[in-house]
Amino acid sequence: MLRYALNRLILSVPTLILVSAAVFLLMRLVPGDPVVLMLGDQADPQQAADMRAAMGLDRSVFVQYGLWLLHAVNGDLGRSTTNDLPVLPLALSRFQVTATIVFAAVAIAAVVAIPLGTVAAWRQNTKADFAIVSGATLLLSIPSFWLGLLMLLFFGLKLGWVPVVGYVSFSEDAFKAALYIVLPVATLTLIEIGILTRMARAAAIDVLRLEYVAHARAKGLRESRVLRRHVLPNAFAPTLTLIGIVLGNLLGGVAVIETVFTLPGLGRLLVDGIYARDYPVVQGCMLFIATIYVVVNLLVDLAYPFFDPRVTAS
Repeated sequence: MLRYALNRLILSVPTLILVSAAVFLLMRLVPGDPVVLMLGDQADPQQAADMRAAMGLDRSVFVQYGLWLLHAVNGDLGRSTTNDLPVLPLALSRFQVTATIVFAAVAIAAVVAIPLGTVAAWRQNTKADFAIVSGATLLLSIPSFWLGLLMLLFFGLKLGWVPVVGYVSFSEDAFKAALYIVLPVATLTLIEIGILTRMARAAAIDVLRLEYVAHARAKGLRESRVLRRHVLPNAFAPTLTLIGIVLGNLLGGVAVIETVFTLPGLGRLLVDGIYARDYPVVQGCMLFIATIYVVVNLLVDLAYPFFDPRVTAS
């Protein structure tokens, strides 16, 4: 187990380095001079040269990348050109909003989807299976922004149960904060239920065909016990991988949902930075999002042996 964990930790280091290089290169491929964009077309040439030197843009690309990576490792992702705030604390504060919504949505979706998928696999090719798969496919096919808008129109405008604009943090007022995030969480939950249900069903079908399940049934165990003790735990490992991918994607910034519900999350920060041509914010957010994705999947890999001990042999 320790060797497996060390291997995964070591492999994550070059992954993060490659990700940082990709982020840096993508930002350098964006058309336009960031100094001109920040100072304007009428900027004094000397002022532009001084700013370019201060930002290290007068050096070679390799030197720029090395300096940027060194600062990033030390927690310095630069300062926003819009409000002159450090990018990392800004991203962390926005990430708290995104994480609250995403963790709640994925947890609820997993609690609902995994039993549904298991039941669908157990009742394969029956009406129950068809109903569950059809519902999951329908949820999977609905665009998240469209579902969010429908929820806003119905629960916010028509019924008036929840506010439709704004955000309140839990530190200010927990009840109001819950009202502001209930619709975003519900929207993400419904979408992710469709994805996780289909994965849980496929994994459970594979497990139900294994010999030890047939042996457990031959011993006279009740079907509910077979599902609970033998099928569900062993079918959860592949679903865990998908949960990790979903978490990484959503934690990286649910920009569409945050825009629809006007939430000050990480995805919204990235979108605002793109519109404002705030290069340090865009570059810092992209690296932060990529790092989150790698770390989340690393944690999933480390948790995998607890559900499938055979993984420790790899």
